[in-house]
Amino acid sequence: MPKNRWAAVTVGLVVLAAVFAVWSGWSWYRAAHDDSAAYARARDQVLAAGEQAVQNMNTLDHADLTHGLDLWEASTTGDLHTQLVQGRADFEKQVQQAQTVTTARVLSGAVTELDDRAGRASVMIALRISVQAPQSAPAAKESRMLGELTRTPDGWKLSALGQAPMGDSAAVSPQPSAQPSAGQ
Repeated sequence: MPKNRWAAVTVGLVVLAAVFAVWSGWSWYRAAHDDSAAYARARDQVLAAGEQAVQNMNTLDHADLTHGLDLWEASTTGDLHTQLVQGRADFEKQVQQAQTVTTARVLSGAVTELDDRAGRASVMIALRISVQAPQSAPAAKESRMLGELTRTPDGWKLSALGQAPMGDSAAVSPQPSAQPSAGQ
C-alpha cells in the first residue's frame, strides 16, 4: 500500500475517533443533566428516607425507650413531630407498663407521589411487625403504611403516617395525627 493511502487511512481513523469522542461526551453530558435522571435520584432518596422512617416509627424497645423515641422524633417533621414531642411522656409510661419490644422490617415500598419542587412526597410501605410482650409468644403481622414526607434542611422526613386501607376500602390519605399504640 502506498504511503499516501496509509496517511489517508490514519487521518480517517483519527477523524472517526474524534467524532466518536465528541458524540460520547455530548451523550454523557446530556444524560447527566437530564431532568428525568434528577427526578429518579429524588425518587430514590424519598423511597429510602420513607422506608427508614416508617421502619423507625414501628420499632421500639421498652428497654431502650429514650433512643427509640429520639429516633422517632428525628424521623418526623411538622404536626406529626409536634404530636410525638407533646405526647412523649404519656407514651413512655404506656410502653414501660406494657414492656413490649416491637421490631419492624420493610418488605417493600413505593413512592406514590412526588412533587420535588414543592418538597412533598407520598409513599406506601409494606412491613412485617413483630411484637414481643412479657410472658407472651411473639406476634407478627404484616402491615401497609401510607406516609407523607416533607423535604427539610436535614432531608426527607415523615410529616404524616397512617394505615393503608385493606381490601375494598376507599383510598384514605395518612393523617398527621397518627399516634402509635402502646403495643409499639
